[in-house]
Formats: sequence, structure tokens, C-alpha cells
Amino acid sequence: MAEKNSRRPRSNGHSPRKSNGGPLYAAVDLGTNNCRLLVATPHRGGFTVVDSHSQIARLGEGLADTGRLSEAAMNRAYNALEAISEKLKARRVGRIRCIATEACRKAENGSEFIQNIRDRTGLTFKVIGAHEEARLALIGCHNLMHPEADNILVLDIGGGSTEVSLVDAATARDMGLKGMLHRAPIKAWTSIPYGVVTLTEAFSHMDEQEAYPRMLELVKSHVDGWANKHGVRQALAASSAHIIGTSGTVTCVAGVNFGLERYRRDLVDGKWMESASCRETMNSLILAGPEGRAQFPTIGEDRAGLMLAGCALMEAVWSLAPDARMRVADRGLREGLLLSMMRGPKKRRRRRGGRSRGKAGKVSQISAETKS
Repeated sequence: MAEKNSRRPRSNGHSPRKSNGGPLYAAVDLGTNNCRLLVATPHRGGFTVVDSHSQIARLGEGLADTGRLSEAAMNRAYNALEAISEKLKARRVGRIRCIATEACRKAENGSEFIQNIRDRTGLTFKVIGAHEEARLALIGCHNLMHPEADNILVLDIGGGSTEVSLVDAATARDMGLKGMLHRAPIKAWTSIPYGVVTLTEAFSHMDEQEAYPRMLELVKSHVDGWANKHGVRQALAASSAHIIGTSGTVTCVAGVNFGLERYRRDLVDGKWMESASCRETMNSLILAGPEGRAQFPTIGEDRAGLMLAGCALMEAVWSLAPDARMRVADRGLREGLLLSMMRGPKKRRRRRGGRSRGKAGKVSQISAETKS
């Protein structure tokens, strides 16, 4: 039997609403740590969220040691995806795209797992590349760029990898969302081969106080090499430059930084964190240890053990623009995928197995985001 998540699946702060009668779109993101769903209907150039679901599956657990997805991890993911499939059927969603990221990219049995998901749930996933992750994250956060910024940095911390993009913000504003959907104005990008799960596992044999500086050193070695090659520090030297941070790590840190007694998306998404105060917050989380971090209401037990790695990733990237502010994004890849589906160039949909629902109770098998 699949292991069930002990906590109620998070809604990510989105308030589910009734559909306004328009077509329903769904984006499903199968990550290294979480399975996430967002259902929405188009509205005024954007969309209105109808339903959301987030469930920790820890798909990438042990992957770095074995090169394979474990049976326990796959069962947790099947459990989460079956719940998502039921939601899609209940909502009668007609337009669905499902993407998988780093864990499925790396795993020897990733392709087999993707096929098994389709057989069990009717959901057809596409494994996308790291550049496509960075592009979708930028699109999801497109309206969080400061109107005076020439350049910004977008940080997307995942479970298995971390994508960082240097973005031409002035060009992005001129292009607007429609233009960005055709060509994202990313000057340079990199995929750090560590996320909160993989970095945590790499140093799990060490005491936290010994592990943190080692984590930071390792991530900085990747960040610095990329930044020096592309002149990232110089591009971010202007006072108007800033960072957009999108991930569970960033929103958890923000909740603590803002002193929230419970997580509220409206008090986090789009808000600014100053460099000095956020570093103080991260230092307090590092010193608190996993048990202490679990007591913070915006972190909890599920994320407490991953926050050390998350802070190392945040600090390493922030070192490229140490005085810059960070704008918090409780949005990203799924939102970018939805906007691409609703507002992007129309492509002829490939049919796999026709429009039949196949086995009883299966959702239509619709292929995922093209181009990786």
C-alpha cells in the first residue's frame, strides 16, 4: 500500500473558486519532492484559480545513491497522482498538461515510471529540460518585475535542482506577456545540480553546523563559475536590480521573516524581503535545528529538515547581488504552464489513443508541454 502523507495536502494559499463557466485548464507538476496541481479558467488576460493541490511525495529520495527511483518513492507519487486524477475527473477538466522535472530526468527508470503513471492514472507526463523549467518559472512570475529594473535574477529552488536566470527586465516589460511567451528574454541561465532534497541527502552524514558551510561552499562554486562567465554581478549592480524567489523554501522563509502565525498567500506573494533582515531570519533558522524549525507555523515538520539546504541555496545565489531585495513569488512553474496553455502560440494537439477515456474512470490522455 502506498504511504500516505500524514498532513493534509497544502493548497498553496490559492482560494478555490467556482468556475465562471469558461474552459478549465490544469497544470500538473511532478517534482523531486512535491506533486502539484493547479486548475484555472482564463480571466482578464490572466486566470482565476478554481482548485489546487500539493502533496509531498519525496520522489527523489535516495536517487543520488542508486540512480533509480525507489519503489516506496514511486508508490508515494502514484498515491498523490491518483488523488490529482480524481480531482481532474470531478472537475471535468478538458485541457491538461503534465510535466516532470529533475528526478525523472536523472533516474534510470524514469521513462518506465512515466509510462506506469499513464497506465495507472491516465495522466501523460512529459519530462522537460532545465531550460524549460527556467522559462516557465519566469513566465509564471512575469508581473513581479519592478518597473525600474533593467535586469533581475529569477531563483527557482526545486527538490533536485535549482534554476537561476538573468533576465532582461526592460525588454520583458516592452514585450509583455504575449511576447515573452514567444521568446523569454533570458540573458543567461544555469541549472545548479542540487535542490533541497539532493543537497540535504549529500550532507546527511554531517552535523548541521558542520554541513551548512560545506553546502554553501559547494553551491557557490557552481553559482560563481556561471556568474563570472556571463557578467551577472555587473548586470545586477544597479540599485534597481532585484531577485525574484519562487519555491517552497522562499515562501517558508518569507513567512518567518514576516512573522506570520499561519501561512497566508496574500501576505507573502509579491512582497519584498530586504537582504539584511532575511539573512537574520535564515541565520535563526539554521541555529534552530530541525526540531526548532518545525515549530515555525509556516514551515512545519515536513519541510523542517530541508530548510538548511534551502537556506544555503538562497544565500549562495543572493551573494551575486548581496544588497538586492528579493520579491517573493508564491507562483512559478505551474502558473507559467497555465499561461503558456491559455495565452501562448496555439499548437495542434497530438492525440494519443484518441479522445476515448480508455479504462473506466481514467482521465483523457493529453500530452504535456511541448519543447524542452
